[in-house]
Amino acid sequence: SFQSPVTYKAPEPRGEHYFAESFDRDTLDGWVMSIAKKEDTDEDIAKYDGKWAVEEMRDSKLPGDKGLVLKSRAKHHAISAQLLRPFAFTTKPLIVQYEVNFQSGIDCGGAYVKLLTQTPDLDLAQFVDKTPYTIMFGPDKCGEDYKLHFIFRHKNPKTGEVEEKHAKKPDADLRTYYTDKKTHLYTLVLNPDNSFEVLVDQTVVNSGNLLTDMTPAPEDWDERAKVQDPDAAKDEDAPAQIADEAAVKPEGWLDDEPEYIGDPDALKPDDWDEDMDGEWEAPQVPNPKCESAPGCGEWKRPMVDNPNYKGKWKPPMIDNPNYQGVWKPRKIPNPAFFEDLQPFRMSAFNAVGLELWSMTSDIFFDNFFITDDRNTADRWATEGWALKKSAESAAEPGLATQMLSAAEERPWLWVVYVLTVALPVVLIIVFCCTGKRRGTAQTRRRVAFFFFFFFKKKKTNKKKKFYKYKSGRKALHYRRRALPFRCDDTTEQLSGLPGEGGAAAQRAGFRRIT
Repeated sequence: SFQSPVTYKAPEPRGEHYFAESFDRDTLDGWVMSIAKKEDTDEDIAKYDGKWAVEEMRDSKLPGDKGLVLKSRAKHHAISAQLLRPFAFTTKPLIVQYEVNFQSGIDCGGAYVKLLTQTPDLDLAQFVDKTPYTIMFGPDKCGEDYKLHFIFRHKNPKTGEVEEKHAKKPDADLRTYYTDKKTHLYTLVLNPDNSFEVLVDQTVVNSGNLLTDMTPAPEDWDERAKVQDPDAAKDEDAPAQIADEAAVKPEGWLDDEPEYIGDPDALKPDDWDEDMDGEWEAPQVPNPKCESAPGCGEWKRPMVDNPNYKGKWKPPMIDNPNYQGVWKPRKIPNPAFFEDLQPFRMSAFNAVGLELWSMTSDIFFDNFFITDDRNTADRWATEGWALKKSAESAAEPGLATQMLSAAEERPWLWVVYVLTVALPVVLIIVFCCTGKRRGTAQTRRRVAFFFFFFFKKKKTNKKKKFYKYKSGRKALHYRRRALPFRCDDTTEQLSGLPGEGGAAAQRAGFRRIT
């Protein structure tokens, strides 16, 4: 088994922090699993009954390192924990970070966290999708849609209504984080000047400003310029083919003669049991009367393509009467209008939670950390995630193993390997490791075939000719679609090979047979 060169030691929270959890105590103490039911959902799946466990990763490269694992598939999961004290958005930044490993990949599901808004009636045992949160952050994927959410909820001070604001989509390609089955560190940094950064493995993948780079598009906004005409009437269905009305039954057609008849020469088998096998019938054979006639049986007009066939009917597209244009934020006279130049001043939160649905199990979470000091967060990451990264890197296979694994998944890579690796090696051995005189002749023969197959002319309509391939006493005759050549130890001339092949082969000692 793999022996990790890295020794695991649980990270120690140092400096100012609001929450730190490494799960290395091998317990869920402090965490509350929801016992609620999700509203507006079928009773069979409404319960938050997905299982959680504290355990090592299935293929752990760091023995002793435990984390929180989502164990069930196609279930609602909800678990949360209180912060040491509420986080208030004042003059210090907010840094949230945690680790995720999709041990089994991910088909459709999320691995994001919610920072639950501080309210008098917050009950973690009743944590559901509608529980108020201040920030939602983390990875989410379904199909080929790879997302990294950063959403914050903003309350209108005049109306009290809450609006979700979504960060712009990252420009970075996120696919690898969901497919490589490695542990990745997700970090969100919010600053009092309204700037934000989203990092994966301590590399910025998205950044911007809370005032200018968030999109609060209304859910009911209609951006469809064209819609199907609801008043369009479906045309009468016309079949793809119709009977040819111009067709005439051929003269001599035998309407009353069947195309097949019972074989008059057939005999009922001696062991035929009508009680068991039913009434015996002679096998069918072509009617001999039909051989001299244009046809037998009921005559039907042949089918032809219908000129009126229009294909599968679809309602025509018309201008959308509800079209509002491509949505973009705009200011309009509004009694509820207010201008908030400090969106960083969000609602305080006092708990962190995972409220997830996933079609894939064994999602591994670890090393949650919330602080207002960037250096403290970096130190926690160094003692936790950086150790995992070192252990995983040490366990990665060498280049040869990676090439073999890639070829198992994509067999065509063997051709690339042969052309780029094996072929040059063989040629070096041929040129450098064979005898002087005998080797020279053999080398030239092999080089001749090499040049012939790699530099031969394209196929033409010229008459095929016989070509001689000669070395010493032996002579072989070939029929080829190329110009003739000869290898002779006493000859240092060659003509007839096309292009670069001819010039190079001349230097190798070949000449055309005349």
